[in-house]
Amino acid sequence: MSAIPQGAIRFNTDSQKLEFYAQDQWWEMVTDTPNLGRGSDSTPGARGVFGGGNNEAGTRTAAIVYVNIASTGNAVSFGNLTVTRNTLRSCSSSTRGLWAGGFTPTASNTIDYVTISSTGDAIDFGDLSSSLTPASGTALSNATRGIFAGGNVPARNNVIEYVTIATTGNSIDFGDLSAIKSNLGALASPVRGVFAGGYIAPASINVIEYIAIATLGNTQDFGDLTKTTTNLSGCSNAIRGVFAGQQNGNSNVIEYITISTLGNAVKFGELTLARELLSNMACSSSTRGVFMGGDTPSPTLSQNVIDYVTIMTQGNAVDFGDLIARTAAGSCCSNAHGGL
Repeated sequence: MSAIPQGAIRFNTDSQKLEFYAQDQWWEMVTDTPNLGRGSDSTPGARGVFGGGNNEAGTRTAAIVYVNIASTGNAVSFGNLTVTRNTLRSCSSSTRGLWAGGFTPTASNTIDYVTISSTGDAIDFGDLSSSLTPASGTALSNATRGIFAGGNVPARNNVIEYVTIATTGNSIDFGDLSAIKSNLGALASPVRGVFAGGYIAPASINVIEYIAIATLGNTQDFGDLTKTTTNLSGCSNAIRGVFAGQQNGNSNVIEYITISTLGNAVKFGELTLARELLSNMACSSSTRGVFMGGDTPSPTLSQNVIDYVTIMTQGNAVDFGDLIARTAAGSCCSNAHGGL
């Protein structure tokens, strides 16, 4: 039998519990979906928070909205970002949601944060480094660290940086992606961060790679997506990661990986509406993955659709509700995702 790596995660089918491997034995993992809704919410539960992007007129927005992931229904107003921008990236802990980078239309290095259980305008957190402004990059997180990677400003890059979510301050170098790329998707377990797809000039790629979030270092190879694609949205629970969307040709394909293993993605199902520019516009609880907004091309039109899937099954997405406005190129996070 091969050695089990420290930090490996499994689902024990006898106890129906998540377990992690440490100190040469399996330990039961404590998981929680926080009940952080407000009294006025009809079905309180884990929150998904969506900020920034383009509205249906193609105008950038600073609006932040939220949904309660355990229910279905339309998004509700939350507040505004400190800077109006699109193609920004988001990550979160169980208490804070962060948005970083984007275009204003010039490149922004701003990092904002909100307290997810409340409502209100975002507050300045710090700045991304001068080498990383993740317009068309990606982000992921566990309970402690927020990770930002890739992008195309000031030039396409392979930079990975991190912040400690509970504090405020500027991002710090983490390591490098396997190649200089942009427009990739990301998701996480408490142990691993996974990056998928993207663009390496002159073409889209299907590469999946990963990092150990608690350490510093470069990515390692994980496997391949079922197709070459850019602008994926990723979301996860602690076991399974789910990707959907692409750019330059709308797609309704959803695929998944088992985060604790290595291997290629597998077909999961389909979105309710084929669309592009869905990058970083997904969030999750321990049971549901939610995909928000995006564009339908020919003609290009931002969408207000919200879909959801049950992460541990396979099948097509189901209608959840609608965003307040048609929006693409925004970014989404939650207080109950797979990295927590």
